[in-house]
Amino acid sequence: MKIVTWNINGIRTFKSGIKKILDSFEADIICVQETKVTRDLLEESTAIVDGYNSYFSFSRGRSGYSGVATYCKDSATPFLAEEGLTGLLITHEEAVGCYGDQLEFSSEELLALDNEGRAVITQHHFTGADAPQTLSVINVYCPRADPDKPERKQYKLQFYKLLQSRAEAILRSGSHVIVLGDVNTSHRPIDHCDPEDVDNFEDNPARKWLNHFLSGALENGDTEDQFGNISQKSASGGKFVDSFRHFHPKRSDAFTCWSTMTGARQTNYGTRIDYIFSNRFLVENVFSGVDIMPEVEGSDHCPVWAQLSCTLLPSPKFPPLCTRHMPEFIGRQLKLSGFFVKVSEKQNIFKGYKESLPGSQEAGEIRENMNPGVQGNNIIKKRPADKEAETKAHKAKKSKLTKTETKPKGNLLAFFKPKQTQLNPPSPELNPDPGSESSACLTNAILADDTHCNSTQTKSSDVALDTCVSVVTET
Repeated sequence: MKIVTWNINGIRTFKSGIKKILDSFEADIICVQETKVTRDLLEESTAIVDGYNSYFSFSRGRSGYSGVATYCKDSATPFLAEEGLTGLLITHEEAVGCYGDQLEFSSEELLALDNEGRAVITQHHFTGADAPQTLSVINVYCPRADPDKPERKQYKLQFYKLLQSRAEAILRSGSHVIVLGDVNTSHRPIDHCDPEDVDNFEDNPARKWLNHFLSGALENGDTEDQFGNISQKSASGGKFVDSFRHFHPKRSDAFTCWSTMTGARQTNYGTRIDYIFSNRFLVENVFSGVDIMPEVEGSDHCPVWAQLSCTLLPSPKFPPLCTRHMPEFIGRQLKLSGFFVKVSEKQNIFKGYKESLPGSQEAGEIRENMNPGVQGNNIIKKRPADKEAETKAHKAKKSKLTKTETKPKGNLLAFFKPKQTQLNPPSPELNPDPGSESSACLTNAILADDTHCNSTQTKSSDVALDTCVSVVTET
């Protein structure tokens, strides 16, 4: 099994498509950060990639910001998948669960911590020594502390605490855990190009948290089980191991991020802030290698990979969070009959679709997508004058149609029948005097012929017709 993490600094920057990049890693699971895409801007070629199934978390507050995604080969399809760390974003029953102690966070803080699209969790099964075992992969993009915004420093530390609480809770449930992604903090001086230039390097709160989250080296006689429980109670540190430092404890200049403004990548003046953490048992017994890939360009970060000596067991179905279940990508189309349903039924159809729209869209975005004529609370309406004119025009049209329908309708063949023309002037014998009896009878005969299809013809007209025919015959 191979797993890769990479901060791609914008998923839409790959003009040739994401599949080529994914295939180049030859990995089972690829976790990317800083996708910078919201669901309404997610393209099908990015969401649905042949041979892979993907799981996204989107920023709900800002467009083109943050966001993470996990791509799994179809041969490594997870059994469960979940967006976020708090459990507040769940819209289905099939979730990973195990949320740990969240009592120290307020409801508003929990909502804010999952509002920026910074975490996706997938849960897999892999072949174990005796039986299949569970592996949970937590893909994270940890916040950056803005020096000019003190509140962001607090936000970053809260996110760290929430991440640790969730990861340790999943580990206690019996699952192995891998936490990987852009952690946005270099752990030790060896992970920084110029640690002497950083004030109070070791006292940085983020580095102190990493010391608490990561397990230190075990002393002689200490043991640790697969769930991170160390036999010696006085041992310091957490339950997870920096897998890169486990395999390369003294390698220097192994950086994963460089400033693009100064061209620092050419001189390798950077930091190592992208990690693959895991519980110690997995690192020591299943991991077979970890390394960075500075030769891969396309971002201000480089990928990090890990190889594990195990085989993933694919789930027979995609979890509900999978992009293949998104209505906009499953090929759902209305049949021809759908265009002829009643207006009320169409409204119900769009109502159901609206309810299935992504939670990453704000209410205004949903209204705009579903009804372009609605902008916020300003609804485009017809002016009263236009409405009155339309009503009058409708009545006039209806009146005209009523009058037209009272006239007898001609046969369709009449439109194609050539018009009869008289080549010779009528004979005086066939053109009686207008005042004569024969003239009156001939007129009645013509009228009677025009209305022969009218079933309401009176009996007196029949008598007149008989008289007229006899007079014409005698003439």
